Order: sequence, then C-alpha cells, then structure tokens
Amino acid sequence: MRKRIVSSAAAQEQERRWLDLEHAATVEVTSEDKDFPIESSLSLESGQGWRAAAPGTQTIRLLFNEPQDIQCISLVFEEDKVERTQEFALRCGGPLRELIRQQWNFSAPSSIRETEEYRVQLSDVTILELTIVPDIAGGAARASLKGLRLA
Repeated sequence: MRKRIVSSAAAQEQERRWLDLEHAATVEVTSEDKDFPIESSLSLESGQGWRAAAPGTQTIRLLFNEPQDIQCISLVFEEDKVERTQEFALRCGGPLRELIRQQWNFSAPSSIRETEEYRVQLSDVTILELTIVPDIAGGAARASLKGLRLA
C-alpha cells in the first residue's frame, strides 16, 4: 500500500484546475502602471500583480474566447502602505449581473492582504468584470490586484 499525507489546502489545490486566462480570454483594463502589468495578476504563476497608473475606480474585464463554466473565483489583494477601505464588485454575463460586492479595510501591519475564494456555479460565461474602488473615501490610492484565478 502506498500512502501520502497532504494538507487539506494542498489537496484542494491539486483537485482544482485553474483556467489559463492568458490563453482563454482577452483582458481589458482601464489603467495600468507599466511596472505592474495586468498579466502578472492573471498568470498561473505567482507574480507581483497589477496596479493602476492613476487613482480612482478601475475596471478589469475578461472577454472569454469561448463560453466558460466557472465553479471557483479566487481574488487576492495586497496593500502595505496606504490605510484605506477598498470596495470591489464582480459581475458576469451579458448583460452583466452582479455576483459579489465587498469592502475590506487595509491597515498595516496587521491587515495587508485580502484573500477571497468564492464557490459558484456559473455556466456559459462570456464576460467577467471586476470593478475596484481603491478608497471609498475618495483618497489618492491606486487600485491593485495581486491575483485572480478561475476554475
């Protein structure tokens, strides 16, 4: 008999087949810092993430080459410099319908990373849109996204 002990997180990660967004979709983004391109947050490899070039509300839209069935949405945001309350909304479809709207308080050093994982049952998705309000108080913070994965 062969035996392996794996953590539950590792087992879930092995079961999940993340969609290769670089090949499965075209991405539209309202702003991009040249040193933090959107590809970095959509890659299956962990990267530095995306950051907007300007403050204010930003939108990242994925236009899938073929309709997708989605069971899991994973989002990671990081901020270790500016205290702020961020809000994001996730929409899908055509016409777009809101799936999730959530706020998070970033406050270094204790609260610098927001990780969200949503179990969903979405069929034939052609568009997925993420809107980020980096500071609901209207400050000069720039939106950022460490990672977005879909399975």
